[in-house]
This record gives sequence, C-alpha cells and structure tokens, in this order.
Amino acid sequence: MIGVENLRIRFGDVEAVRGISFAVAKGESFGIVGESGSGKSTVLRAIAGLNRNWEGRILFDGEPMAPQRPRSFFRRVQMVFQDPYGSLHPRQTVDRQLAEPLMIHGIDGIDTRIVRALDEAGLAARLRFRYPHQLSGGQRQRVAIARALIADPEVLLLDEPTSALDVSIQAEILNLLADLQRARRLTYLLVSHNLAVVTHLCPLIGVMQAGEMVERLTVEALRAGHITHPHTAQLRRLALELEEV
Repeated sequence: MIGVENLRIRFGDVEAVRGISFAVAKGESFGIVGESGSGKSTVLRAIAGLNRNWEGRILFDGEPMAPQRPRSFFRRVQMVFQDPYGSLHPRQTVDRQLAEPLMIHGIDGIDTRIVRALDEAGLAARLRFRYPHQLSGGQRQRVAIARALIADPEVLLLDEPTSALDVSIQAEILNLLADLQRARRLTYLLVSHNLAVVTHLCPLIGVMQAGEMVERLTVEALRAGHITHPHTAQLRRLALELEEV
C-alpha cells in the first residue's frame, strides 16, 4: 500500500533523510522509531504530501506519487498529528471540524457520519457541539482520529499520536487505534520516539538514526534480542529500563 524507495530530503545543506527504503502491505502496520531529529517525522510528512521537496520514489497502492498530490489522495490517506490541541481549530466545534472533511470531498450523509464517527472514537454524543478547550487531551485526540477517519480513508499516517497525552491515556488511544484498524482493515504508518508505543501497534519496525534507516526487524526479533545495529540495542535497553521504573 505504501512504498518508499531511496527517499532523500534536504533542508538547505542538511540532508535530513538519507536514501531510506521500506514498504507497508495493505492492512498492515509499520512503525518507524528514532530519537528526536532522526528524520522520522520528515519521512511521514513527505508521504502525506505536506513536504514536496524530496528525491527518490514514493508509491501509493502501487502507483508512483508526484510531489503535488491530487485531492483524491487526501481522501484515501489521512494524518493524525502529535498535538491534538494544535491540530484542531480552537474556534470551531467538534461538529464543524468533523463536517469539514465531508464538505471538502462532497460526501453526503454528514449528520449520520458524524454520529458514527463519534461512536467509533468512543466519544459521548454530548461532546458534539463543544469546543476543543472544553475537552480533555484524550478527548481531543479522539476527535482528531474521528476527523481523520470520517471520510473512510484506507491509510492513516500517525505522527507521535500519544506523546502529548498522559501515560494513563496513552494505552486507551493505542487500543482504540488497534480496534479501528481491525474493524476497517486500515493500513498504518506510525512514527514515535517511544519503542513501547511502536511495538504495541506494529509487528514490523524500522529504526532511524541521523536520517538513515539503520535496521528493519520484527517485534518478535526485537523482543528476543535478535538485533544487528547498536542503536536498536540502545533503544531496546532504554525501553526495558523504563519498564522497570
């Protein structure tokens, strides 16, 4: 469903992404993990069509993508951002923010779709006409997920979807995403600095360091310690230490 071949992205003299390649099969999840500045979110934004300055090949459903995407692409591919408060319009109600993608794509049945989206995201109907500042962080991220899914996309690009949330809420959002993927047969591409978050959703992982994907491995191999790159071993060791705290 997603193919990336020799992707390179520069910002001035800095090469932020250095020729990485990976693929995500339809209905599967692939996670990219790395420290801040490793280039993982830059990769996601290029795939999403938010950064048009790249070299290499990006394929969607087997078709090469140009830097400028058609409107149809944005119905099939949606993104959930790190900060739910920043990604929601502060002066628009939940109802308005869920209706907007439907109006943009000319989709009928707006009221029915909004009710269904709220239910699927685990949001009470009474929240429909509230504003973002009247919601908790977890509720705001559920609204962002509902908005991403309301036009029935096939792919979700997840940019650190739980890092702005309390630890107690993170598992709820990850479980929601897992349930939605099974129900809708979605394809996920998730980036995070948190190895535990990535392994919760993704059976396959790519490890990034300084713009390079230094290792690709399965969660089973990671847990068994079958690792080839020292940076992967460092991330695994840190994750194990945090579990013990």
